[in-house]
Amino acid sequence: MFTLYVILAVLMSAVLLASARAKFTRPKRLVDQMSTLGLSYRILPFLGVVQVAGAAGLVVGLGWGALGVASAAGLTLYFAGAVAAHLRAGDYRGAPPAAVLTAAAVALVVLRATAL
Repeated sequence: MFTLYVILAVLMSAVLLASARAKFTRPKRLVDQMSTLGLSYRILPFLGVVQVAGAAGLVVGLGWGALGVASAAGLTLYFAGAVAAHLRAGDYRGAPPAAVLTAAAVALVVLRATAL
């Protein structure tokens, strides 16, 4: 189980860091998407910081299991919120990627908790 956690944590961290980079650089498509979701583009840096913190927590969680579980749980809430935001705005194309990341975060919670 721990090996699966390591693999998924590394992959999720890479996705989170790439997404955070986009949130810090604010490409037009992302700013437009935030507008579609009814959110201010000013929230992008905060979301990027949350993603970097989540990625760091997953990696540190390799050695400190409780932090890995807590980070994965926080990411589950983060991505569930993203799914809700997309569905609320009627953005049915944006919801599935966020749902996949929610499921991956749930898997991380389970994998790290079982390896404690």
